[in-house]
Amino acid sequence: MRARVPASTSNIGPGFDVLGLALGLYVEVSVEEAERLTVTAEGEGSEVARDASHLAVRVASAVRGHDRLAIHIDSEIPLGRGLGSSAALVAATAAAAGADDPLGIAAESDGHAENAAASVLGGLVVASVVDGRPIARRLPLDHELVFVVVIPDQELATKTARALLPESIPFVDAVSNLGRMGLLIAGLGDRRSLVPAAGFDRLHQDARSVLFPVAPKLLGRLREAGAVVACWSGAGPSLLGICTSEEVAGRVVESAQHALVEYSVPGRAIQLRPDVEGLILTRS
Repeated sequence: MRARVPASTSNIGPGFDVLGLALGLYVEVSVEEAERLTVTAEGEGSEVARDASHLAVRVASAVRGHDRLAIHIDSEIPLGRGLGSSAALVAATAAAAGADDPLGIAAESDGHAENAAASVLGGLVVASVVDGRPIARRLPLDHELVFVVVIPDQELATKTARALLPESIPFVDAVSNLGRMGLLIAGLGDRRSLVPAAGFDRLHQDARSVLFPVAPKLLGRLREAGAVVACWSGAGPSLLGICTSEEVAGRVVESAQHALVEYSVPGRAIQLRPDVEGLILTRS
């Protein structure tokens, strides 16, 4: 079987650990019975060791109950950039291996139900773990919205970024994020309602900026060029700009590329549409 799932951006500013959005970058995985384990890979992450330690092998072997498998991975999703590469790979592999619940497997493996849900369901999602199991629902999404992703060449492990977060936060910060998340959901459902304040966050972005100090300047450039909302993508270091048209997104991409050069940050800026299909499973 062959499974394809999209990348995801999560948090989207104030929606820390609960909001996810599928984006048009993909990983495709095929899993077939074989006499012995073979792993082939193309694209992003193809340099990862192709043996029993590979994440896809561990997932497929757990689903099938053995490792006599031929696994092929073709990915457009950069690793360690805050675009849900691990959740997407697990979901695609589990589905291709024949799992009944690829969302549950991906959420448990990756630890982020919102990334897994966005990759499996597509579109804009809200997700939470309730009684040990992920529950996810799709939310309205204005399909005229266009997303700009600034992807630095440097990797940033989610574990490293999470270690910087405080164990507790002031009550006022929690209230602020709840209000901004409500505004964000309204604006993502109807771009005419989207306001810059909807992307502001008090829970995680400032704490993580020490790992990518130029992030605030780059976010400012995204907003100046026309992105209504600019924020970190997941745990970073990728950054996300939300634009209300293709024309605006084109200007934001151009500005972001200039800013990367100006601030001596190797990387790229790309324009993406949301993916609304999620997991697609076909026979090889």
